[in-house]
Amino acid sequence: MLIKIGGAGVCHSDIHILDSGPLSLPAFTLGHENAGWIAELGDGVSGWKEGDPVAVYGPWGCGGCHACQSSAENHCAHHASLPSFGGGLGSDGGMADYMIVPSPRLLVPLGDLDPVTAAPLSDAALTPYHAIKRALPYLTPDATAVVIGLGGLGHMAVQILSALCPAQVIACDIADDKLKNARGNGAAYAVNTRDSEAARAHIREIVGGRGVNVAFDFVGVQATIDLCTRIVGRGGLISMVGQGGGTIALPVTKPYGYSIDLPYWGSRTELMEVIALAQAGHIKAEVEAFPLASALDVYQRLREGRIHGRAVLIP
Repeated sequence: MLIKIGGAGVCHSDIHILDSGPLSLPAFTLGHENAGWIAELGDGVSGWKEGDPVAVYGPWGCGGCHACQSSAENHCAHHASLPSFGGGLGSDGGMADYMIVPSPRLLVPLGDLDPVTAAPLSDAALTPYHAIKRALPYLTPDATAVVIGLGGLGHMAVQILSALCPAQVIACDIADDKLKNARGNGAAYAVNTRDSEAARAHIREIVGGRGVNVAFDFVGVQATIDLCTRIVGRGGLISMVGQGGGTIALPVTKPYGYSIDLPYWGSRTELMEVIALAQAGHIKAEVEAFPLASALDVYQRLREGRIHGRAVLIP
């Protein structure tokens, strides 16, 4: 399937690839967060037509193992032996005019959504959606969820939490403008975490002795991980989504009964659910659009924290 790209999201994972080169593969085009239109059907493909607007599901598995058959290609049992993890992750991705998608199973219809603003749904929304769905048993009406890091994924997480559960949300970041935006998207409280000790005390003041029920860390550096371990309560959950290189120590004492989750991306079915949320107007990515030719400048802006919401490159 040949896809004409409408927009390709710019993700911190791209920076990890650029900086550390974890994939020992031939050179490839970045861009794993893509949406556009079908430009040409592959042999034997039915049920689609040229011009259909689509989102591209990002993690490409083997297609045949138990996880892939249940649409969870993010958990493919054969990832270690595959030549590529997906478009933009070993195969050519969407930071181009066109990209090739090897199977129609990897496409999800967009309906009337604009591919430019819908591109971030395939990762910036899907990843927090997957993490939040896994945490739903903790997110009761009397619960508190903390979202740390209000960038591409975190600003979507606040909206998704508001759409999916009745728990109160505390939004955390070091940027006051992002905190203000989170309050507008449903967060009950906004806490600046530049001073981590003051932030811990403020959060503890809000939640009291019970502590936080779920702490979602969308940064993953040592400071944010340490904050999570100091605010989560007994029987709570720390959801480690960000890949900032921090580590977590597992105490053998208190708080008793808390768990750690390591969610990764999401399933194809969950992407369909995310798109349905967007179609119903419950979530919307804050997008800064840039021409594809400015990609290097956009990555530098991302490194410096000067992107609001999600940057999307347009061919």
